[in-house]
Amino acid sequence: MAARVGEMSRVYAAYPEKKATLYFLVLGFIAVIVGSLFGPFQALNYGNVDAYPLLKRLLPFVQSYYQGLTLHGVLNAIVFTQLFAQAIMVYLPARELNMRPNMGLMWLSWWMAFIGLVIAALPLLANEATVLYTFYPPLKGHWAFYLGASVFVLSTWVSIYIVLDLWRRWKAANPGRPTPLVTYMAVTFWLMWFIASIGLVLEAVLFLLPWSFGLMEGVDPLIARTLFWWTGHPIVYFWLLPAYAILYTVLPKQAGGKLISDPLARIVFLLFLLLSTPVGFHHQFADPGIDPTWKMIHSVLTMFVAVPSLITAFTLAASLEIAGRMRGGRGLLGWIKALPWDNPAFVAPVLGLLGFIPGGAGGLVNASFTLDYVVHNTAWIPGHFHLQVASLVTLTAMGSLYWLIPNLTGKPITDGQRRLGLAVVWLWFLGMMIMALGLHWAGLLNVPRRAYIAQVPDAYTHAAVPMIFNVISGIVLLVALLLFIYGLFSVLLSARRDPALAEAPVPFAEVISGPEDRRVILALDRIGFWFAVAVILVLLAYGPTLAQLFSNLNPVPGMRLW
Repeated sequence: MAARVGEMSRVYAAYPEKKATLYFLVLGFIAVIVGSLFGPFQALNYGNVDAYPLLKRLLPFVQSYYQGLTLHGVLNAIVFTQLFAQAIMVYLPARELNMRPNMGLMWLSWWMAFIGLVIAALPLLANEATVLYTFYPPLKGHWAFYLGASVFVLSTWVSIYIVLDLWRRWKAANPGRPTPLVTYMAVTFWLMWFIASIGLVLEAVLFLLPWSFGLMEGVDPLIARTLFWWTGHPIVYFWLLPAYAILYTVLPKQAGGKLISDPLARIVFLLFLLLSTPVGFHHQFADPGIDPTWKMIHSVLTMFVAVPSLITAFTLAASLEIAGRMRGGRGLLGWIKALPWDNPAFVAPVLGLLGFIPGGAGGLVNASFTLDYVVHNTAWIPGHFHLQVASLVTLTAMGSLYWLIPNLTGKPITDGQRRLGLAVVWLWFLGMMIMALGLHWAGLLNVPRRAYIAQVPDAYTHAAVPMIFNVISGIVLLVALLLFIYGLFSVLLSARRDPALAEAPVPFAEVISGPEDRRVILALDRIGFWFAVAVILVLLAYGPTLAQLFSNLNPVPGMRLW
């Protein structure tokens, strides 16, 4: 045992980013576990069952449904997704390039995230910042919430620098060579996030922080909403692209095959860099003060964002078919049966992809300038984004643990833990599909979102059948969550170690169609040029409207409704 601990110390000395990555992952999964524990109570609420009195007895600090909803949204949609991105999109390029990231900065980013999380969590737990996920003035939270959230988000800017520094050093050592695929994904991802995060940074620095400190009497709700959605919609792709990186570069290997095309993968990430941010007005179709022409432009641009996901659907389906046929699958659909359905590292992201199909279709409805009015602020909306972040992103993250934890810690996964993992991901998928059906159906019946049953009992009475689905989903997902908690910590707290697992390379997939046409690859590799184009698109899409809004500020005082 002592010899193996010594060998692991040698591994961590050679690859110190492994320990930092593990810290990001563990903190992120603790956040999603805590946040998800509030989820079943909200599912029961949509099922016309008021379970929050029970939650108050279990957790006396929870004062209301809306406090639980805020904790659920912040911990799951912001904290977990960001920490997972900071883990995956730094570690994978570092291992692909076989280069050590700046460890001082990597630990700085972790401590910034941790300290920011603690500062923001205190007012959340004290019911002093029950402002939900969307940070909408005039709802006014405690200054510590906005300060902690700002520090937490700014930790990603340190991660951006780390990856750009890795890329710069590799380019200097390899002049004229195109950026390797995983690193290309990471660089375009972080540049996309830098552009996208500026909206939230501006909202916090110009309005939320001075307002919450008492330096401003009021905030213009419309301009705050506009800056929020500058970041608020591309944050969906901030959730999504780390999962995409795993789907493209690791999933084909887990399936026993190869990635069909390197250039298509690059085009997908490049399109997200260009198109992710200038789309936020489709969340503001019902807001006055924004010219309908600009709303329509953002609607069209949002439709274009479906293109990289459609390319992804084709590329991954083709790659999985190749894997199935390499494993002996015959006939039209025999390749599906031949895939490794006993491996949770494969099953989890594939189930997430299946859930993502109706989620993407629903997104086209939300982005439509006319159809969105039917579902706006109804239960349809949480049904939609649970198919995104709670299905594809979360299932891919869960599945990645089955190769990533051994790679980071040297701790093997037993057959029993793999079987438990299969049960978890199938239950999670089943629960999410039932929930999505119930919430979408209820939304079409005009059941509002964010409505606490005890305060608006008539909101749910006309949706009896969808309510049944929501109750069932809450129970199934709670069982899946408890099993996941047990399985995760049974691995993390295990004393068994095999240093050879930690020294093994990341299981990147080989590529069938590589960068044969050097001119195309070098054109795609002009990332600085494409970044400039993305900045110009954002300035064109937001500049005229923001100039108008800043010239006609209508500040209102803050209010507290909890």
